[in-house]
Amino acid sequence: MSSGSGAVSARPGAAPAPVAVAVVIPARDEEVLLPATLASVRAAAEHPGVGATPVLTVVVADSCTDATAAVARAAGAHVVPVVGFRNVGRSRAAGVRAALSVFGDVPGPVWIASTDADSTVRPDWLAHQLARAAEGWDAVVGTVAADRWPPDKSHLAARYHRLYETTRPPAGRPWRHPHVHGANLGVSDRAYTAAGGFPPVALDEDRGLVDALERTGARVLRTADCPVTTSTRTTPRAQGGFGDHLAHLEQAVPPLAASSGEPVS
Repeated sequence: MSSGSGAVSARPGAAPAPVAVAVVIPARDEEVLLPATLASVRAAAEHPGVGATPVLTVVVADSCTDATAAVARAAGAHVVPVVGFRNVGRSRAAGVRAALSVFGDVPGPVWIASTDADSTVRPDWLAHQLARAAEGWDAVVGTVAADRWPPDKSHLAARYHRLYETTRPPAGRPWRHPHVHGANLGVSDRAYTAAGGFPPVALDEDRGLVDALERTGARVLRTADCPVTTSTRTTPRAQGGFGDHLAHLEQAVPPLAASSGEPVS
């Protein structure tokens, strides 16, 4: 999904550049999709725009019954195994705590980037977030692009894209979109701490954090300039999340009606 959002204006008050980056990924039984996620994060960490800034990837293996933790360790990630959470808010928060503990002695700000175990980030994902941090933004709230719709899901793809981009302005104008995705989110450690971190909820923990950031006066940039690709599976790990959203959309749009050109509401 191309952003078409144009240039992003810098906010006043440029901040010190982060001296370290933590990428936090919650995962529950994701041994199949996680390797692609970690490979994409590794490529993003090696982007010239990241330079010599150290990048720590933290995978929170929440109540896993498969080889998620082993896959993550083999890829060089720092693994935080937790049992009984089954709660993405608690998992993301645990990952951030672990990362900040590892970086406890660094003499400067840490940038916290969040994505999901069924998503892949662009090679310039971390460079993009660090550039926005250098402009003075406390948080970057990005968009997602759905990955490879199955041929029999064209009706679902059409409805999803139409609803997702309802508020996008004409080409060339920045899109201050209304979406919040844990799969594409970045925040400074200072702003994260002031906002209270990810709330311990099983759903909408990402939106809860962004709402708290805005309440505490953080400079939040909503941009579509660097989307993250996420899975289109409709058998989600977290009830009420993105996968459930796709499943509900599919139920609302019968394939025959969509393919016949009938109006879709």
